[in-house]
Amino acid sequence: MRRYRYRHVVTLDETNAVGNVYFAHYLHWQGHCRERFLADHAPGVLASLCRGELVMVTVSCAMTYYAESFPLDEIEVAMTLRHADGNRIVMDFDFQRDDQLIAQGTQTVACMLRSEHGVTPTEIPEELADALAGFA
Repeated sequence: MRRYRYRHVVTLDETNAVGNVYFAHYLHWQGHCRERFLADHAPGVLASLCRGELVMVTVSCAMTYYAESFPLDEIEVAMTLRHADGNRIVMDFDFQRDDQLIAQGTQTVACMLRSEHGVTPTEIPEELADALAGFA
């Protein structure tokens, strides 16, 4: 299975008073990985998001933690497509430090179009669907 890989170096501001990474940052890194994927594989979709035309709403997300991470750790976030249908995309994320799996997450997003009347569901843009197909 092909994975999209994003590398992150943990900074001090991502840690708590104990010195390990605060749990919510893993969810934040999922967003970083997703945005880098768009920049690398679906730049037109990213441009549409930046213009405010397309919206990708996080519908659900979950994390399971296996080990702590600390400042200056190099974390690899590997994203795969679990499922895409209609306006929904479900992605899985593995977080690794060296060869150790330290966390796993999943996220579901819904594609929406913004108009003067609010947001309405829209099909997954073709450029994005084509890009995601290589990571299923």
